[in-house]
Amino acid sequence: MCKINPRVDFAFKKLFGSEENKDLLISLINAIVSEEDQVAEVELKNPYNLADYRAGKISILDIKAKSLQGRWFNVEMQISEDYNFDKRAIYYWAKLVTEQLSEGMMFKELQKTISINILDFNFIPDTPEFHNCYKIINTATGHDDKLHDIFELHYIELKKFSTAPDQITTALDRWSTFLTQAHKLDKNHVPDELNSDSAIVKAISAVDRMFDEDERTTYETRMQALADVESKIASAEQKGLEQGLELGLEKGREEGKEEGSQEAARAIALNLLSKGIDKTTIVEVTGLPEAVIEDWTSNRN
Repeated sequence: MCKINPRVDFAFKKLFGSEENKDLLISLINAIVSEEDQVAEVELKNPYNLADYRAGKISILDIKAKSLQGRWFNVEMQISEDYNFDKRAIYYWAKLVTEQLSEGMMFKELQKTISINILDFNFIPDTPEFHNCYKIINTATGHDDKLHDIFELHYIELKKFSTAPDQITTALDRWSTFLTQAHKLDKNHVPDELNSDSAIVKAISAVDRMFDEDERTTYETRMQALADVESKIASAEQKGLEQGLELGLEKGREEGKEEGSQEAARAIALNLLSKGIDKTTIVEVTGLPEAVIEDWTSNRN
């Protein structure tokens, strides 16, 4: 069974962002993009480098690559919940666009830039689809007229992936199965539905032997950091729940006191009315509105 979780960004970057595994990145990209954007070869623009990561030169473990056809790709794995990820995704897409232009270049030289975001949490509401693609369309016609075809953004929500093993048919199904079920996969007993895909077989075999001792220590440190973040989020949610419950109880107690006071005032008022005490005096004694006293007086009559 795979001991390394390929959804952890550090492991994902090593697995798909290393020169020796460019074929895996190509397979993953081709499983997601359209037929017209398929790639045969890519150039890694920010390849995996442990020294840069430890030196703090790499804060976001995304993968930047350029195809021979000129397409640019930004691939990122996000394991922790981030409900502002849409803005982040567009920001990193825009950065990759601007990085294409060097001094003296013209805007017409900008190439199509595709952002692929693989999320280990549910993000897009009101849809069961685990793969969603966004483009710029003409809102008047509802069509993509290719006028702004430089932009394309994909979300793969792994928590929504629920394809049964016997229904796996696409390359994206196979990669999603690998990413979500790696802890159950054994390189010596690869399931039939994955065994036909050489890239998946290589990934299963590579994921546990790709780290040396220093890298494994860094991976475990990263795992601990992610666990700490999750723990803090859970603690904050629990604290908020407890505070909300306490506020609710306090409000209930106050409402109970108020209701009890009103019932007591009503009993006193009715008692005084039965003894023929005038309304002005009853209002002064009970603090009840005169209109309420008058209403009770009318009902008694």
